[in-house]
Amino acid sequence: MARTRPKIGLALGSGGARGFAHIGVLKVLEKENIPIDYIAGSSMGALVGSLYGVGQSPANLERFALLFRRKYFIDFIVPKLGFVAGHKAKEVIRMLAKGKKLEQLNPPVAVVATDIKNGERVILTEGDIATAVRASIAIPGIFVPEKIGERLLVDGGVIDRIPVSVVKEMGADVTIAVDVSYFRTEPELHTIYDVIMQSMDIMTRELIRIQEFDSSVMIRPIVKHSSSLDFSGVERLIQCGEDATLDKLDEIKSCIANWKENKDDRVED
Repeated sequence: MARTRPKIGLALGSGGARGFAHIGVLKVLEKENIPIDYIAGSSMGALVGSLYGVGQSPANLERFALLFRRKYFIDFIVPKLGFVAGHKAKEVIRMLAKGKKLEQLNPPVAVVATDIKNGERVILTEGDIATAVRASIAIPGIFVPEKIGERLLVDGGVIDRIPVSVVKEMGADVTIAVDVSYFRTEPELHTIYDVIMQSMDIMTRELIRIQEFDSSVMIRPIVKHSSSLDFSGVERLIQCGEDATLDKLDEIKSCIANWKENKDDRVED
């Protein structure tokens, strides 16, 4: 049977605490009955996308975000490969993911991580959700890398900040990308964490510009400086996600309508 609508893919970008804006994006898409057929996520995008795929509603995700406290996620260790062991983070993610595996998610979710040894992009679509997401959020120098098989994995944002190409490979006709980065030209650098996050923002500036051309619609919720390690402004970040998606709603609906028109034209030809 011929399809009457495009397959819609959502590419959720990395950005630390700023990634809570993804929840606002999901809230609006659901409210407007815009279906999501595939999700690909890096770092915080992988966390939010995976929990949504488990069946956590945007309302549940918002409740979790508002209750979020770093002490529940962070377990500091004597630095070797990172300051944070990541065991606590994995257990919290496993609980929220209801112990499910990636291949059980609906819509399907691809988690993006980076192999720190060979520099390859790793796309995880099977196995334990908590392990995959823990790998994708492993900011180099802060989190200890996650070992999966023979691979030593770190933050997906190192190699693919907004995984548009991944969601296309999954089968998306229309791609909605969400960029939660914010590059500050004169940042206040007080800690090693500030230096690491600013370095990642610098490295991915040009890549994000390319991804904007590659996506059908690019949503940018972060319009002023917000630290990727500041988890105190969750409510504001979610609202930023809602506002930015509402601003792009006509463009999203236009992309869907254009796909239908082009499909009908091809059938007539």
